[in-house]
Amino acid sequence: MSSISALAELPQLERRTLSDTVYEALSDLLASGRLAPGDRLSLRQSAAALGVSVMPVREAVSRLAADGVLEVAPNRVIRVPVMSAAAFRALAETRIAVEGIAVARAAERRSAGELAAIRQAEAAFRMEAEAAHPDRTRAVQLNRVLHFAIYGACGLAPLQEIIARLWLKAGPVINLDLRAHPERLLQGFALRRHAEALAAIEIRDGAAASAAIAADIREAADFILSRGGLRDHQGEE
Repeated sequence: MSSISALAELPQLERRTLSDTVYEALSDLLASGRLAPGDRLSLRQSAAALGVSVMPVREAVSRLAADGVLEVAPNRVIRVPVMSAAAFRALAETRIAVEGIAVARAAERRSAGELAAIRQAEAAFRMEAEAAHPDRTRAVQLNRVLHFAIYGACGLAPLQEIIARLWLKAGPVINLDLRAHPERLLQGFALRRHAEALAAIEIRDGAAASAAIAADIREAADFILSRGGLRDHQGEE
């Protein structure tokens, strides 16, 4: 085999790294609630913001579209999908089941260092939520940091990957709701459930920790659905 043939078989490391980096950056925007359903993205503007060419952005968008968290219209407009109420209910129930497994395992097996990280994340969210004028976008981001600090202690990387995909779909809806209804943050539902989860994790009570996170997800979903901001049928605009 010639050296040229051998080199041709090597993966294009730089291009792959750029595509992965862009994918992670766009995923972070979705999961952390900085994009809302209906928001549009431009390939060129995204590439310019990230300091890369259009190609890795296009590749990342294709991956996210395959995951169902972005959609590309026939006119090549890229946007965050607008979720139906039924789809959001199904997403919430799926999150309760999957994330419940993760938090129960995390409570039972967490290390001292992981517990310290969870405590720090809970305190950061509480400080922002209880501020006189809380930054709602930052609160959404800190909520995600706390949840993933918990899930990171479960010890199951495939489970964490599944949860991360679910959050790509949930993040934009949560952000849209907080934009329209900032009072949800002030009502303190999440603060109470987070405190309950932390207390359960501290004493390694997996069932109680799972119940607290399930209540956190369900109460947020019920509030969002009660406001009627999600369309009832996928075909409606």
